[in-house]
Amino acid sequence: MADKMTKIEIITRSNKFEELKEALNQIGIQGMTMTQVLGCGTQKGVTEFYRGVPYEMNLLPKVKVEIVVSTVPVELVIETAEKILNTGTIGDGKIFVYDVSTVVRIRTGERDKAALK
Repeated sequence: MADKMTKIEIITRSNKFEELKEALNQIGIQGMTMTQVLGCGTQKGVTEFYRGVPYEMNLLPKVKVEIVVSTVPVELVIETAEKILNTGTIGDGKIFVYDVSTVVRIRTGERDKAALK
């Protein structure tokens, strides 16, 4: 395989998704998967009130955006996401980067870079 493929997972606040999606589109990201997830890190959740009774909500709503790139530079994706998502407060999220060995488009059988187009 000549071209390196990389998966980038971005986990962040739900209210930042549309802005992130637009910024990634501007740098040439054509496809992504978004999942609504629950999680916590440093935040450890928040105390909510239901009918006047406090309860601890340990997992907070987040979005997970998954992208596989081969032509768009990984560092450009990371820099773009950081620029959009950084508020300077706890809960901005995390970015994970993984090597991808194979991609297969099920409909056509295309593999790797061809499957990403």
